[in-house]
Amino acid sequence: MKFQHWAPALGILCCLAAPTAQAQGAQPADYIVAVVNSEPITNGEVRAATQRILREMSQQRVAPPPREELQRRVLERLINERAQLQVAQEKGVRVEESAVDQAEQAVARQNQIDVTELRKRVAKDGINEKQFRDQLRDQITLSRLHEREVEGRLRISEADIDRFIAEQQGGEADALAQEINLGHLLVAVPEKASADQVAELQKKAESLLARLKAGADFAALVQEFSSADHSNGGQMGLRRADRYPPAFVNATQKLAVGEVSDIVRSGAGFHILKVVERKAPSVPVRTVVQSHARHILLRTGPELSQTAAIAKLTDFKKRIESGGTTFQALAREFSQDGSAPQGGDLGWAPPGAFVPEFEEPMNRLADGQISTPVVSRFGVHLIQMIERRRVELSPRDARESIRAQLRESRYEAAFTAWAQEIRNNAFVEYREPPQ
Repeated sequence: MKFQHWAPALGILCCLAAPTAQAQGAQPADYIVAVVNSEPITNGEVRAATQRILREMSQQRVAPPPREELQRRVLERLINERAQLQVAQEKGVRVEESAVDQAEQAVARQNQIDVTELRKRVAKDGINEKQFRDQLRDQITLSRLHEREVEGRLRISEADIDRFIAEQQGGEADALAQEINLGHLLVAVPEKASADQVAELQKKAESLLARLKAGADFAALVQEFSSADHSNGGQMGLRRADRYPPAFVNATQKLAVGEVSDIVRSGAGFHILKVVERKAPSVPVRTVVQSHARHILLRTGPELSQTAAIAKLTDFKKRIESGGTTFQALAREFSQDGSAPQGGDLGWAPPGAFVPEFEEPMNRLADGQISTPVVSRFGVHLIQMIERRRVELSPRDARESIRAQLRESRYEAAFTAWAQEIRNNAFVEYREPPQ
């Protein structure tokens, strides 16, 4: 399974979606909080999803945002998901029963139980067999919709490739060709915030920026105040600048390592960026190092937290290194990926074949070495590097490699734009709680 160009789906295949109010047995006080194209979302659904996220954050020892803010984010996520599922239905996206069967079996295998026992366990949470399978079907539907709709927008022309090659061969230190690692602090602005709310949040961002310029620790402020990812001090990872939003690049391209940007305004809120690392662009090469690796993937969700997945894969690593079993055997039994029947073998892969959060730790492994658990957008992985080889690319392969790189760099923006279009085209009515 190659991981590039997967959409950042709202749910992940083989993971339970948040139980609906109906699944938990809606309380008499339950009520509708929003209507998406005549389809209701209840307070019970928002409450259940919020509780699930709070449990996961507690297990990962992550400080949660204020409950009201978290519930607002959850409601927006459910609205987006509902609107996208309606689009999938209109476009005729269908999920065959065999695909749902495989997803259900994968969840059971992940929990080391059979399907019958899995159904008993989810029934204890108030979710019957039909509801559970419908949740799995929705997640598969979203994944297929994202692949079909977003992939179609990523058209890389021959002129795009020629322009990329000209920039590289010309030796220009093009702002988009260099690699940078940015720290990110976000003061989020609610979608329907009043002018007074926006002004108050802007003052908060300005206060944080003043503290940073006075010498405050960036990672500490991220942990305490940022609405974005807190992991690794808010660092987004070393990547080509064209894989960041253009506004981020413009705000940081003249900064030295260690400096922080002025405030950047976007639809999400007020951003403050820190340049953590900067690397000059690399020149094109006629040869590439291909990697041959295998992995075990555990998908996380209500049935398996990220913490539990990491613990399970850590145990797998110990068992393999002690000689008690083999990587291939565990991959065949437990991995939730299409490579499982091949013992997790991913085949020979060129640079850029996998998402950065998987490829970067893979590249640090010596031949034969097994990684610690690696978290990606798909779940948690255990990776073993088998071997590497240097191969010379044909002119055609070199161009296709560049095409893949450009597609990856543009995917996130394409998905965001597509999702926003779906949201804008949906009729959404917010409902006040009953008095």
